[in-house]
Amino acid sequence: MDVAIKIMDLEQITTSFEDILQEVQTMRLCDNVHVLRCFSSFVQKDQLWLVTELMDRGSCLRVMNVARHCGFGEGMNEEWLAYILREALQGLHYLHSNGQIHRDIKSGNILLDSRGNVRIADFGVSGWTLARGQRQETVKTFVGTPCWMAPEVMEQLEGYDYRADIWSIGITALELAKGMAPYAKYPPMRVLVLTIEEDPPSLKTYEHDRQRTGAPFSRMYVDFVKKCLQKSPKARPSAEELLHHHKFLKGRSPDALLHQLLDHVSAVGGVGEEPEQDEEGAR
Repeated sequence: MDVAIKIMDLEQITTSFEDILQEVQTMRLCDNVHVLRCFSSFVQKDQLWLVTELMDRGSCLRVMNVARHCGFGEGMNEEWLAYILREALQGLHYLHSNGQIHRDIKSGNILLDSRGNVRIADFGVSGWTLARGQRQETVKTFVGTPCWMAPEVMEQLEGYDYRADIWSIGITALELAKGMAPYAKYPPMRVLVLTIEEDPPSLKTYEHDRQRTGAPFSRMYVDFVKKCLQKSPKARPSAEELLHHHKFLKGRSPDALLHQLLDHVSAVGGVGEEPEQDEEGAR
């Protein structure tokens, strides 16, 4: 069986040992087909090695970058991203049902393989709404990536819960559609101000509001993004509600994603390709 290995230099990373331990424990405890599995972990000298299942097309971010270089244009077709979002939401529903918030959902943390399987990965900043066996209503830690971070996470007024991940799904829906997050061109502090003070981002945030093919996005897609990107967390649906009730996610299969995109994207680790790295330089 082929596997992937994530190598973390313990002397170079800025993440605390507690956060690293959190990622390892989370991956080892998760048992869901939509969450990346970790088979083993061990320390070799000053490196931590994580052995996980292989997602041979890498992250959605990597797939979009490779596709762009192959002439596919920016972003993904609506049919492709709808399937990816549905699969990612099933992973989030599993996490939320077990008292966990991912807190860093974005295209770089959603992995694909050549069969169209989708896995949520990277649990370095995930958090629990369970403490001493009791469910907490909210958490207050300021973590995540600014462009995808919910307003309540930034404001730190009353804490936040799993609905912060739903905001991130909405931002990811825009990112997958247009090839970049709405505020990606701004520095982090500007992103914070825009997220808190301005209306939620939408397709109108971009210079062009159409798909990479030139076709307009459907009303269902626009409505999906709008429902996820509600400023009030209480107004956002849960992952379960989106999966069961939103028409945008209904009847989606991996066929279009496979034959129209993934079949044309090389496997991770091809000749001349640098290993993917995350913010901490792990590879």
